[in-house]
Amino acid sequence: MTGNESESELPVPPYPPIEPTAFDLIVIGTGLPESVISAAASASGKSVLHLDPNPFYGSHFSSLSIADLTHFLNSHSTPSSVCPDPLYSDVEISNYASRLLSQHPRNFNLDVSGPRVLFCADHAVDLMLKSGASHYLEFKSIDATFMLDADAKLCSVPDSRAAIFKDKSLGLMEKNQLMRFFKLVQGHLSLDESEENNVRISEEDLDSPFAEFLTKMKLPHKIKSIVLYAIAMADYDQEVSEYVLKTRDGINRLALYNSSIGRFQNALGALIYPIYGQGELPQAFCRRAAVKGCLYVLRMPVISLLTDQNSGSYKGVRLASGQDILSHKLVLDPSFTVPGSLASSHQQLQESFQAFSLSDNKGKVARGICITRSSLKPDLSNFLVIFPPRSLFPEQVTSIRVLQLGGNLAVCPLGM
Repeated sequence: MTGNESESELPVPPYPPIEPTAFDLIVIGTGLPESVISAAASASGKSVLHLDPNPFYGSHFSSLSIADLTHFLNSHSTPSSVCPDPLYSDVEISNYASRLLSQHPRNFNLDVSGPRVLFCADHAVDLMLKSGASHYLEFKSIDATFMLDADAKLCSVPDSRAAIFKDKSLGLMEKNQLMRFFKLVQGHLSLDESEENNVRISEEDLDSPFAEFLTKMKLPHKIKSIVLYAIAMADYDQEVSEYVLKTRDGINRLALYNSSIGRFQNALGALIYPIYGQGELPQAFCRRAAVKGCLYVLRMPVISLLTDQNSGSYKGVRLASGQDILSHKLVLDPSFTVPGSLASSHQQLQESFQAFSLSDNKGKVARGICITRSSLKPDLSNFLVIFPPRSLFPEQVTSIRVLQLGGNLAVCPLGM
């Protein structure tokens, strides 16, 4: 089954019976975490049944055509849906955008929950390479990062030695200050502590707020903003927010950024993005799991959990087709709920699953997808723009990030 069929094209049940009827593991939902678990379990020789009530792979990590995305958002945000999702309670696609995009061939997908870039040295990239999932997807480089400065201009982020020397927006003193700071960080992270030039940052400084440490290093405001918001990627205003980044965490983020630059020959910067969108990530692990014997069934809701009458422990699931499937273990996507029950203990099981529910998060992220007719930078298609706190208006307490992706990544029509 493909993950790109529109809802109107879906066949109507009945469902064919699943064989065999017992597995080591049943996984419900094909989000990225669930797909990684399936791939790992299948690779270790376990029998795995991977189910998803949706007609596509990826759950909240999926990338869909404009028609399928509209249907998905509507079904997850209305009170009439079986399980309305608070993540999508305030979403809509403008009629103009729908008409515009429907005029183009369906050769592009839009990310359901917003695009996520990957650092080249991220553990997720290491996992894809080690597991073999990297054989099933392709990435392109995010070629540059820009930040809005005090003069309301988009300036390149000097994130490497070469970039610092080439940067025309920094004065000679600022370049020297930034170079000395990067050298200090590299010396702290060096494994060879016997070298005289390697200076370790004290534990007291590592436990202090990162913004205070940068001030202690006598870095000017402009350099501090670059380090905090464009390289360490701090979300909140580090001068007034309660969500303060510690120096230890800030140094680790700088190390990740630095080790990402130059890791792959065809990646110009530290960041990469999958062609056809983030929905390719779970599909790559699903393909890897299928090669190792995992059985996949889409459009298959689970209506209840099965429990042992004597012990009350989990023993399997009942499918919408009426078939019972047994398994030793169950993994449930936190965005799904199982509405029915064959045992009173189901409520306790469900509550334990919902303890990890996405709706329990206190934070909130506002996302928007804008299809533009031209690039913010005429000579570039794929780049990241950082608007630090208070750079757009005085009450702005968070960073705002704009990721521009071109048609060569198949996330919008060509030429847009």
